Amino acid sequence: MTKIAIVGRPNVGKSTLFNRLAGKKLALVDDTPGVTRDRREAEASLGDLSFTIVDTAGLENASQAALEGRMRAQTDRAIEEAKACLFVVDARAGITPLDTAFAGLLRASNKPIILLANKAEAATAEAGVLDAWSLGLGEPLAFSAEHGMGLGELYQALQPIIDDGEDHTSSEDEDVITDFDSPSLLDDVEHSDWADPRKPLRIAIVGRPNAGKSTLINHLIGEDRLLTGPEAGITRDSISVEWRWQGHDRDWPIKLYDTAGMRKKAKVNEKLEKLSVADGLRAVKFAEVVVLLIDAEAPFEKQDLQIADLALREGRALVIGVNKWDLIEDKSRAAQDLREKAARLLPQAPGAPIVYFSALTGRSVDKLMPAVTKVYYDWNARIKTPDLNLWLQSAITRHPPPGVAGQRIKLRYIAQIKTRPPTFIAKCTRADDVPTSYHRYLVNSLREAFDLPAVPLRLILQHPENPYSNQKDKSKK
Repeated sequence: MTKIAIVGRPNVGKSTLFNRLAGKKLALVDDTPGVTRDRREAEASLGDLSFTIVDTAGLENASQAALEGRMRAQTDRAIEEAKACLFVVDARAGITPLDTAFAGLLRASNKPIILLANKAEAATAEAGVLDAWSLGLGEPLAFSAEHGMGLGELYQALQPIIDDGEDHTSSEDEDVITDFDSPSLLDDVEHSDWADPRKPLRIAIVGRPNAGKSTLINHLIGEDRLLTGPEAGITRDSISVEWRWQGHDRDWPIKLYDTAGMRKKAKVNEKLEKLSVADGLRAVKFAEVVVLLIDAEAPFEKQDLQIADLALREGRALVIGVNKWDLIEDKSRAAQDLREKAARLLPQAPGAPIVYFSALTGRSVDKLMPAVTKVYYDWNARIKTPDLNLWLQSAITRHPPPGVAGQRIKLRYIAQIKTRPPTFIAKCTRADDVPTSYHRYLVNSLREAFDLPAVPLRLILQHPENPYSNQKDKSKK
């Protein structure tokens, strides 16, 4: 599909335009300059035109070693891969020397350039639209990404470019999932055939700032797709990256979600960081497997445990990735300590796999995906009803339920009602009075009996229906 890159200096409205063309609020938008850092792609449409739109970081003059310079390199890569560029300027602010400098760079790329004078809805913007002629990129389009002004003119400018680059391949086999908030989409995912090889496995990489999430994804996919560096908090948007992993049983389509580092709530004061964290939380809720990345030198801090608890409460399969393992000297002792901490601090996931690696050097990163696919299979586990009821009778025989107020609690029948995560309903008299400790015993016994140590299990105790209730109602009438 034809790629169109949105470029321009910071705070001219590139992400607002990206969201407008994608039809969804995917990119974070704020008045703070430089919100976007990584490049983000999404399927977009304008009238009958379909294309891939690429949001980029604001163009700035900076050294290659600086954060702004590394952001600039990501934008250069997007321009190189794109069929054409939408060069966005701020009509209200007028043309700046930075706009002029980057207009020259875009001309040198020999790519078709469409000049958009954004924020043209303002009464004071007319002079800025006229000033954009000085860039030498042809007629500027008076545009407003926020209000949808100028979309017809943009359609006419894009049509010959996209028609020329259209490969007319069918999109029936594509499964592009980018909307975190669509209830109908979530319903479709919930009831879909999980084993469909066309469905990408959605993996969210989460953790505290500077844990190495972007570095890990770059190593997995084999390219510098995401911005990395020693600075904490580089990632702001939740960026999805498509990838294919050659597993032992099949070729897996994967969608990796890189998320912003999550600090303690008390330390999050800026509005932009709150938006970034909220975006990461949506990624957790939409993922199927969550990889909690922790720092080997400071493992299982309170924030790590809260993130893990969130993933498990949302019913996601959990894998614990211990990064920066190359910095640990006594690895055997450290691994034993980590396993003991995980068992003590995360009792709700007693068998969550722990994978030790170094995302920077790549050592042992290849062990991560087998652990992910193992918990994914467990997350989709289906257990036959006869096997469940045999287990239930055995569990009750070993440890009968306690009596409540002199009356026995009777567990009569159990069945699995859904997967993702495995969820069970057991018919039980006095269900509301079953002690928490006994409920925990049943869940742990269920894990052990059917080898489901790493995924959240949901066991619902429900009162059995009274078969004579309808007859009583009829007799009253």
